[in-house]
Amino acid sequence: MIAIKEATSKKDIKAFVCFPFELYENNAYWVPPIIKDEMDIFDPNINPVFESASAQFFLAYKDGKIVGRVAAMINWIEVKEQQIKKMRFGWMDFTDDTAVSEALLEKVSEIGKANQLEYIEGPVGFSNLDKVGCLIEGFDHIGTMITWYNYPYYATHYERLGFVKEKEYLENKFPFINIDPSLFNKAQDLIKRRYSLRALNFTKTKDILPYTDKMFDLFNESYANLSSFVPITDLQKDFFTKRYLSFINPEFIKFVIDQEDQLVAFSIVMPSFSKALQKANGKLFPFGLFHLLKARKQSKDMIFYLIGVHPKYLNKGLTAILFHECWITFNEKGIQNCIRTPELEENTAIHKLWRAFDPKIYKRRRTYKKFI
Repeated sequence: MIAIKEATSKKDIKAFVCFPFELYENNAYWVPPIIKDEMDIFDPNINPVFESASAQFFLAYKDGKIVGRVAAMINWIEVKEQQIKKMRFGWMDFTDDTAVSEALLEKVSEIGKANQLEYIEGPVGFSNLDKVGCLIEGFDHIGTMITWYNYPYYATHYERLGFVKEKEYLENKFPFINIDPSLFNKAQDLIKRRYSLRALNFTKTKDILPYTDKMFDLFNESYANLSSFVPITDLQKDFFTKRYLSFINPEFIKFVIDQEDQLVAFSIVMPSFSKALQKANGKLFPFGLFHLLKARKQSKDMIFYLIGVHPKYLNKGLTAILFHECWITFNEKGIQNCIRTPELEENTAIHKLWRAFDPKIYKRRRTYKKFI
């Protein structure tokens, strides 16, 4: 018999966050989050996403033991303004027992029906800056701090319960030596002169802060045409800045501005913290922070987190400027591997962008959909 309990107290939410630590104990590929940071995501007093979204968190129990969890979310911007009647679910983990996954998803479905929504989709987060997708290939590769890991049986459960593929995401990587700077060095100089542009590089995090709101505005503009895109609100901009900026070396943030000092393109690259997070095992103290700071300075694996180009400059080669600046920094720091975050299978423009570097698909993940 599976019992479902809503996690409402701080103690419950901590149990919700900590369940995967037991489920993936000794798994070489799962990357644990920092427990406090993860709890902050689910706290309406901290995470401004709750200004435009609602969520409930559920734990599944069997014989008094936690055997599963799920977050059931509604993004009201998506529902009311975009008229997309979607019930979201994410942060879903469960033992290999269909009774558990079925009971959790039935709870999600109940909330969707109560709010007159049409279908449920997941695993997804609150917005496009959250983690996304159930891993379906690449189980023998270590995860990243910005993706979920799961066992192979997860997809089997979704399909057994009547869910079908909604979106597929590809994850690629390539060695730094694959980047031939001659492909963009001359082009980027020509593009700068043609459009009166210049690159901005940084050595101090505080120098980036005046540009962060503009960066998120540009993110909203450049990603607006992607399916399932929900814009980042003003309150969320500040939250994401505080949450992620400290993790990113300022040298790995590249901006392109026009002659009026308006931001027209950006790229954000972050070091891989996967091994450091495994050593930290959910805690910053006493040694977790040391491992993270060490990785921030010494990691030779870089994750391309976000790239954005103003719609006005699409297909005008501005990525050549970003790649040129990244190549200089990567070369100076002895970077060895370049890893890309999940990208929609249908996003052919982004796939073409990387083609010259001969990337290899090493993971695939999906979201699943079911009408209520």
